[in-house]
Amino acid sequence: QVQLVESGGGLVQLGGSLRLSCAVSGLTFRLYNLSWYRQAPGKERELVATITSAGATAYADSVKGRFTISRDNGKNTVYLQMNSLKPEDTAVYYCNADPGGPGRFEYDYWGQGTQVTVSS
Repeated sequence: QVQLVESGGGLVQLGGSLRLSCAVSGLTFRLYNLSWYRQAPGKERELVATITSAGATAYADSVKGRFTISRDNGKNTVYLQMNSLKPEDTAVYYCNADPGGPGRFEYDYWGQGTQVTVSS
């Protein structure tokens, strides 16, 4: 069974840092694209960052320069390093894995989410 388990969320002050982790099992990790999404109350889920199976990265404009996504294929884990946090970063953060190509949306997987709260 495929499982994605996020951890590392918490409460932090404006300007602080957190590192989120997502441990993945049940799939061939190195072949999947990994993404972090977030969802605030009353808002739609938004894509924050992606790292492809080849290691290419992309970021939402709102987090570019502050967040870094990385992956460790030996540990089957994807990370999101979040620096210079702002209150608008407050959300539940979700890990997503997809195989790319035609199966990108049909065969993706989600974690349970981890709460990040940034106070001012």
